[in-house]
Amino acid sequence: MADVLPLVEARLRTALGEPGARAAVTFLGTDRVEVLRFTEGDLVRYATLGMSAHPMSDPTAMVADPVKGPRAELVLSVRGGVADTDKVLRPLAVLAASPQVEGLVVAPGGSLDVGEPLWPGAPFTSVLVGEPGGLVEDLELDAPLDPVCFLPLLPMTPNEAAWKRVHGAQALQERWLARGTDLRDPLRRSVALD
Repeated sequence: MADVLPLVEARLRTALGEPGARAAVTFLGTDRVEVLRFTEGDLVRYATLGMSAHPMSDPTAMVADPVKGPRAELVLSVRGGVADTDKVLRPLAVLAASPQVEGLVVAPGGSLDVGEPLWPGAPFTSVLVGEPGGLVEDLELDAPLDPVCFLPLLPMTPNEAAWKRVHGAQALQERWLARGTDLRDPLRRSVALD
């Protein structure tokens, strides 16, 4: 079976250009996860590479299927030059390793929390997983493999994360949209939740 990661990296390069930097993180008992940084104008995009090497499996399953199951990589877009967002590399790698470490299936509408600021001074400790297919198209793989989805991450303040747990992801996204929230602002305040 073909190695998925070279195909994933080729898709990222096609969609986002050449990466300006890359970093690798390895956690005990997991495969290496890389985070690639792409710059386009004043936007900086960070994309994981390694999460899709294996399918995510239902944590209640007795045996993980080595072939079938959803595959994904994570993409975070922020405005550059405003904060030290390059420090997000390790938290992003932690999130990308969570399917292997914790048996999570990362899917749109879900929340991922790192328990600390995503970068120094960040008002965010968690992210909302967005819908795939926008910035980077899904990567179809040969059957029986599921396609690789590129999931956008939307940083959430602790108040937004708590509100989302009560009202749901759709309601939070509608609140952001109604208030004209700039989700790429690395220092933005929480949206009004009253």
